[in-house]
Amino acid sequence: MTTSSSSLNADPAELAKFSELAHRWWDTESEFRPLHQINPLRLGWIESCVPLAGKRVLDVGCGGGILADAMARRGAQVLGIDLSTKALRVAQLHALEAGTPDVQYREVSVEALALEQPESFDAITCMEMLEHVPDPGSVVRACADLVKPGGWVFFSTLNRNPKAFLLAIVGAEYVLNLLPRGTHEYLKFIRPSELASFCRPAGLEWVNTRGLGYNPLLRRYHLSSDTSVNYLVATRRG
Repeated sequence: MTTSSSSLNADPAELAKFSELAHRWWDTESEFRPLHQINPLRLGWIESCVPLAGKRVLDVGCGGGILADAMARRGAQVLGIDLSTKALRVAQLHALEAGTPDVQYREVSVEALALEQPESFDAITCMEMLEHVPDPGSVVRACADLVKPGGWVFFSTLNRNPKAFLLAIVGAEYVLNLLPRGTHEYLKFIRPSELASFCRPAGLEWVNTRGLGYNPLLRRYHLSSDTSVNYLVATRRG
């Protein structure tokens, strides 16, 4: 199912931005190096809440498939969705070349999939995607509709505070050149209270939240009480 961004909860400029970088998704020394570095942390955090083996998992805004591929290799049946055609082609090609089992990719909006497959997934991940769409609340509601009662939804988003501005924009984009300049827009960052306000009306209960810290001396990421990147776990009320 292919969809057009003109009538969807999507920003054409954001799609174009990431489409231009699509061929570099699996280059561990590219702009996507931070995603490769934090992927083991994300995977461990997810599995600390729900064992992935045998679970049906949806990765919303999957891009080139870094997290989706890793979850499939842990035994999950994974569907990755995105609205970037180029990124999905890269994800599909990598899965083919790597022989990754039980992972599929589709170009479809999360809202459209929610109408098609309600209450179909044991777990849903949505990593650093909410700050790139016009209506993040719509994505949260769709995720709530897609997860099974008692299932788990994992969100991560950049926090709208001075520390996140310094780390994600000034540091990552302008000083360390970890990301292309213009990757993030500060006003689109989402505070934990705002994310929680999207979850509650959708029937998602906030279970816990973590932060993602970065040690510039060791050049390593770690889960902590850091407030610049929020990791929120929610479960759907039965």
